[in-house]
Amino acid sequence: MSFFAIDIGNTRLKWAQYASPQPGAAVLAQGAVFLENIDALAETEWKQLPVPGSILGCNVAGDAVRRRVEEQLELWDLAPRWVVSAAQGGGVSNGYDHPGRLGTDRFVAQIGGRHHVLARGRARPVLVVMVGTAVTVDALDTEGKFLGGLILPGHGIMLRALEGGTAGLRVPTGEVVDFPTNTSDALTSGGTYAITGAMERLHRHLGARCGEPPLTLMTGGAAWKVAPWLPIEHELIDSLIFDGLLALQSHRLAL
Repeated sequence: MSFFAIDIGNTRLKWAQYASPQPGAAVLAQGAVFLENIDALAETEWKQLPVPGSILGCNVAGDAVRRRVEEQLELWDLAPRWVVSAAQGGGVSNGYDHPGRLGTDRFVAQIGGRHHVLARGRARPVLVVMVGTAVTVDALDTEGKFLGGLILPGHGIMLRALEGGTAGLRVPTGEVVDFPTNTSDALTSGGTYAITGAMERLHRHLGARCGEPPLTLMTGGAAWKVAPWLPIEHELIDSLIFDGLLALQSHRLAL
């Protein structure tokens, strides 16, 4: 039976239907909508899809948005399951002080990152980066333990904060340059270097902790904007949260 994965972020809902609930399964259909448009999914994008065998979702947008999505899923008469961050899951040991308070998107992305590491061969540390409305940079050691991570504002939040708190500044359309000589370039470059600098710092910390450079995996709607300016070796993986959901569902079925 097919598997339906849902990723509800702060701005968009992304979904994908897979041929089976296994890592590496073929994608049958996928899509993304802004949150203000989710109330039409049952009559538009989801209407012609075959009924899946199971549904697993990740939600960071709150209970009200989750209930709206569940209303759309009533077309299949199949109750979804929603990920709750836990002390263990999908091969990841959650080292957060209060494991249940770790954002579910971060938890699931780490599981996806761990899966990518093990699928390529030997275990090694991994830096899991999500660049969206907010930016998170999370460190997993060689054994799959989440050591800790960073949270910082994304480009849009940074620029709006500057616009709101500094007279005369407006959200720019500047370029990233080494030595900005105008305000637009200075703002765009400053935001980009703040984000990539955080990644570089935790990359150094994790490499020193584990004795080898970590694999760095990036995902999120704005990852492509930041990736060209990150000097450390890295990979863009759009499906990282979906990969984590597949790994969680597969692990549950194997128990």
